Amino acid sequence: MSQPLKFYFDFLNQSSRALYIFLEASKIPFEAIPISMLKGEHLTGEFRDKVNRFRKLPAITDHGYQLSENTAIFRHLAREKLVPEHWYPRRHLGRSRIDEYLAWHQSNMGVACTEYFQQKWLVPYLQKTRPSDNAVNVAGKQLEHTLNDFEQLFLNSRKFMMGDNISYADLSAICEIDQPKSIGFSAFKNRNKLARWYDSVREELGPHYKSVYEEFEAKLKLNNQGQQGVAQAQAL
Repeated sequence: MSQPLKFYFDFLNQSSRALYIFLEASKIPFEAIPISMLKGEHLTGEFRDKVNRFRKLPAITDHGYQLSENTAIFRHLAREKLVPEHWYPRRHLGRSRIDEYLAWHQSNMGVACTEYFQQKWLVPYLQKTRPSDNAVNVAGKQLEHTLNDFEQLFLNSRKFMMGDNISYADLSAICEIDQPKSIGFSAFKNRNKLARWYDSVREELGPHYKSVYEEFEAKLKLNNQGQQGVAQAQAL
């Protein structure tokens, strides 16, 4: 019997959540191996040598083959595993449209959501300081612009980005948007199409999405409590 795929992840990372949900929903057997990015577990020499030479998450090993980068992992799984067609459809230029979105996502949605999350939560957490109002405002304006572009360029009257069936483009996008949304960013203000699409994706993903998102929120809450404890101790 062949060994299951090993999946290294941290639910604080949006790409980790997307791939975890994809693996679960596609019923691909895998061994889940959580790695703490806040503790730097992905930066160790052991992780570099045995898992991922780039020392990044998410990562997989599949029959001894090491692979990183969210999109590369997704395409590997779509080629090598039994994956439902709707995630990455061959017909009607479906794959080309998904690839187009994923390329746009990398340099637009991913950058804007990550920058806001870093300035509002991650940098203050690591440095044990308050967020910089100026940095948060700049990141927030860029995120507003990017979400407007996303709504105008990729959402329409159809249920999902590619039509009536959910695809990996939808999954990647919702997990990215959840990053700033989870720390208070109002993603849906004056964006009715975005709100309808978000609800459709969340409903379609069902318990796979719900359980992962709840664990993500729990990790944020736990780390927030730890940070507040440190601040209170320093104030004594």
